[in-house]
Amino acid sequence: MVKIRLKRAGRKKLPVYQIVASDARSPRDGKFLEVIGTYQPTAKPHAVTLKKDRVEYWMGVGAQPTATVRSLIRTTGLLHELRLKSRGRSEAEITVEMEQWQASKVERSKKRLVVKSRRRQAKKEAEAKAAAGSEA
Repeated sequence: MVKIRLKRAGRKKLPVYQIVASDARSPRDGKFLEVIGTYQPTAKPHAVTLKKDRVEYWMGVGAQPTATVRSLIRTTGLLHELRLKSRGRSEAEITVEMEQWQASKVERSKKRLVVKSRRRQAKKEAEAKAAAGSEA
């Protein structure tokens, strides 16, 4: 069975992962069939690059992505695109759907930033209140 998984590269405390197609029996950093992308978790925001045609090929022949790689593929939108292709949608429909997906992704990230800023503000207010209470 072929798995699509992460292979660690980079140096100590600064990991860079290659997304590879490999036999499920081979070790994590061992023999692999093909490099199909990279993942840099230390970049802000995380950097994921994929060879979309090769990911599509390997998943088409039955390769199973690990949970982590599946989530990385999902964040790029490729998983949604492959699902649309498997349902027989035309290229025009797929491009329209992917533009909508990108817009919703931007909207979700904006909402997340608003929630984060509210939490930070509430935490600052709580700390200020606690500091004022301890002084009195």
